[in-house]
Amino acid sequence: MSNPAGLPRWLYLPAAVGALFVAVPLAAIAARVDWPNILQLISSESSVNALLLSLRTATASTVLCLIFGVPMALVLARSDSRVVRAARPLILLPLVLPPVVGGIALLYAFGRLGLIGQYLDAAGVQIAFTTTAVVLAQTFVSLPFLVIALEGAARTAGTGYETVAATLGARPSRVWWRVTLPLLTPGLVSGAVLAFARSLGEFGATLTFAGSREGVTRTLPLEIYLQRESDPDAAVALSLLLVVVAAVVVLGLGTRRLRGDSAWSAA
Repeated sequence: MSNPAGLPRWLYLPAAVGALFVAVPLAAIAARVDWPNILQLISSESSVNALLLSLRTATASTVLCLIFGVPMALVLARSDSRVVRAARPLILLPLVLPPVVGGIALLYAFGRLGLIGQYLDAAGVQIAFTTTAVVLAQTFVSLPFLVIALEGAARTAGTGYETVAATLGARPSRVWWRVTLPLLTPGLVSGAVLAFARSLGEFGATLTFAGSREGVTRTLPLEIYLQRESDPDAAVALSLLLVVVAAVVVLGLGTRRLRGDSAWSAA
């Protein structure tokens, strides 16, 4: 075996074991699928509704992550404020927080009797157990993934080009659109992919905060959980479908990101 990276050969053994640890369970799903009837299993009305709902809400939550996560990541990467440094662990807390706890937190914040929800309810606005609740739950758990990916990219890129642009008379907004954003595009794409994939697979916070109403809050992970008891074959087929959708997103956009990095390096 050639070793172009110059790594110790013994590293390949635990790397191979780790790869098998991920690949074998996925292969087990594929082996368990009832292939002759797979189209029938995944094309039921409830399954199709769950898949479409998952794609819509994951897309919406990713948009929210971009709107709020990009400014958050830039502030974390470029600010030396003590307040910002103190807030960083809080912003990234959902990375390690159990999703069910996140759902409970959202419920007590935006539920009918919640900290904010009581005022929204008085105004006739209800969030809990609606499709909006699904989007908020997905955003809560996936936002830190985008922030941490983009923050790392911003720290790596540095501020040299932005400083040069500013000394040449460019206004801050122009520097942001013409210099900062293009530099951070690879990290932005990577963070968006991570956020979308995390939203697509979200279960605990969604179930706790939004419930499981067919066509309204029952996303594909919730549909799989319910089918596991009533129709195991359908649950396995839907699990494979979710794996395929997630793989297409991650591999497709990941390949575009790598091509973008190569083009940037060549330039």
